[in-house]
Amino acid sequence: MHEQAFRFGKARHLVGVVGLPAVIDHGVGVIFLNAGMVYRVGPFRLHVELSRRLNAMGYPTLRFDLSTIGDSGASGQRLSRPDQVVADVREAMELLKQQSGCTRFVLFGLCSGAQNAHSAAHVDPRVVGALFLDGYGHRTLGQRLRHYLPRLLDTSAWRRLLARRRASAAPRPAEPLFVVEPLPPKVVREQLAEMLQRGLKLDFVYSGGVSRYFNHIRQFRECFGRLADHPGISASFFKDADHTYVLTGDRQRLLDHVTQWMGRHFPVTRPGT
Repeated sequence: MHEQAFRFGKARHLVGVVGLPAVIDHGVGVIFLNAGMVYRVGPFRLHVELSRRLNAMGYPTLRFDLSTIGDSGASGQRLSRPDQVVADVREAMELLKQQSGCTRFVLFGLCSGAQNAHSAAHVDPRVVGALFLDGYGHRTLGQRLRHYLPRLLDTSAWRRLLARRRASAAPRPAEPLFVVEPLPPKVVREQLAEMLQRGLKLDFVYSGGVSRYFNHIRQFRECFGRLADHPGISASFFKDADHTYVLTGDRQRLLDHVTQWMGRHFPVTRPGT
């Protein structure tokens, strides 16, 4: 395995690290997108661990910072943020192609990174797969019932609620707010259907850290209906894991899941070492 840092892009504004296996089969490369404002190493070095494990299996990888995040600067273009993200991902694909020869790509994203991976996968035909961690989903009737019914029967929960109401009577100072506006559920379903029709392989992984909007594996069907039956799509729910997989056991389970999914859908003909 060999790693090298690059400054790349038409404006030379992007920074990333390419990881190459000892032997490359010129097949599929994996690109890691920022999780929120966390720079390219990922939350608690998740992207580093996973990219090196994939390199050992024979997959070229690139973990990079999108424009204005981490070590990357501004592109100088007057693009909306969604359009700039797609442009950055395209620059990343070009770099990994130049360094490894691969022409097909899998995108990996956590949280806002999953939303950005969705946007790029939808519009670029070179993307053949995506791993969405705590990505798109929405509250459903089932999610609300699973959330509220146990609390309605819990007397201690009622006491906590009453205590919070008394405390909320006092004015609270304004807090800074950072919000990423998600796509409407109908648009998400339509775009996923288009990706599956193109032959993409899509994997959704939800953690217990997002139980505020996703709290059971059956909710995937509640959100996406018949798409859940498509052979190109899969979903998992790691109930006991937190949003960033900080615990060793949870992280190992995630790493195993990702590598098994990659091996199943994009097998390497000549494994690296």
